Amino acid sequence: MFRIACLVLSSLAAAASHAAQPAAPAVLASGDLLSRLQVAAPGIDRTALSLALDARDCAIRSGTVTASQRLGVIDYSRPSTERRLWVFDLSHARLLYNEFVAHGRGSGENFATAFSNRDGSHQSSLGLFVTADTYVGGNGYSLRMEGLEPGVNDKAMSRTIVMHGAPYVDPDLASQQGRLGRSYGCPALRPAVAREMIDTLKQGQLLFAYYPDRDWIAHSRFFSCPIQAVTSR
Repeated sequence: MFRIACLVLSSLAAAASHAAQPAAPAVLASGDLLSRLQVAAPGIDRTALSLALDARDCAIRSGTVTASQRLGVIDYSRPSTERRLWVFDLSHARLLYNEFVAHGRGSGENFATAFSNRDGSHQSSLGLFVTADTYVGGNGYSLRMEGLEPGVNDKAMSRTIVMHGAPYVDPDLASQQGRLGRSYGCPALRPAVAREMIDTLKQGQLLFAYYPDRDWIAHSRFFSCPIQAVTSR
């Protein structure tokens, strides 16, 4: 009888201990999340990060995407010779990567200044993307991305705008020639980090590409939008 009582008490204690364990962290509210991510990545531009979080929130509220736990932010207002790609774990407000990323050869030299959704332009696209599956192609292990903004980046799939590694993303070479090598519009990465970062961002995570383009910021469907104003895909 004493043994049975001990087992019951032990089971109750275990249940109580399990119940006391904290639940998996939810993504923080945007204001708090913005502040914490800035602490985690003090070099990131506040406007770029704030717009990225606004776009993510709007896309989720509208049903365009489901809640993502990871977010990549590219700041194309920075030169290619600087680390201008940040990848965050939103559940823990933690910076996972701060890396170099190439832009399209049609977008500019060291600074990207021109962006397009047009096939054959060899330009990068702005806006919010949701990641899809991976494959091995001409650039090795690559990540497909679906552009979510009509007229801005929604031809990403047909243009084969993907994330991949490339030997021309070499900061040592960039310091000699004044810029990274350039892609055909893809956000290309250093080969040493490409696979690991792609696996972090694949299958339903978000990537946001920023540039202070007034027209895009004024008309994007994902900035400060009421739920009813956004049509889900």
